[in-house]
This record gives sequence, C-alpha cells and structure tokens, in this order.
Amino acid sequence: MGKHHIIPLKVYINVAIALYVLTILTVVFHQMHLGILAAPIAFLIASVKAALVMLYFMHLKYDNMVNRVNFGSAFFFLFLLFAFSALD
Repeated sequence: MGKHHIIPLKVYINVAIALYVLTILTVVFHQMHLGILAAPIAFLIASVKAALVMLYFMHLKYDNMVNRVNFGSAFFFLFLLFAFSALD
C-alpha cells in the first residue's frame, strides 16, 4: 500500500475559492457574448477547474506518475475529439 498524504484544510479552502472564482468567470464571460472566442474560453476555464479537482480532490498531485499519465492521455484524446469535431 502507498502512503497517504494529508492535505491541510487551508489548501482545500483555497482550491474551493479558486473553483468559485472560475465559475463566476465562466458566467461573466458568457454574458459578454464573445462570439468565436466564447467556446475556447469556456473550455479553458473548464479545463483548469477539472485539473484542480483532479489534482487536489482526487489526490493525483501526490499519486504516482502512472495515474497522471492515464488522466493526461484521456484529456489528450478528448482534445483530439473536439479538434476533429470542430474541423467538420
């Protein structure tokens, strides 16, 4: 069994605040009607939020590299799916 890493409560609170701020930014950018830039900005914000959740709440930051590579490759193929869909 691997070691368990205990994350201080302050880190969880900071991550939660960052997620709240990013959610508010999503709403603000949606209200701005950015046209063609709306989707890339929304995907960027969503990616940052997903990364924060995976790193801290799923404890990938302190896990071994194999799990990080698995998650990273999944997002790479998701990006490819979006890219090929956008070309169509």
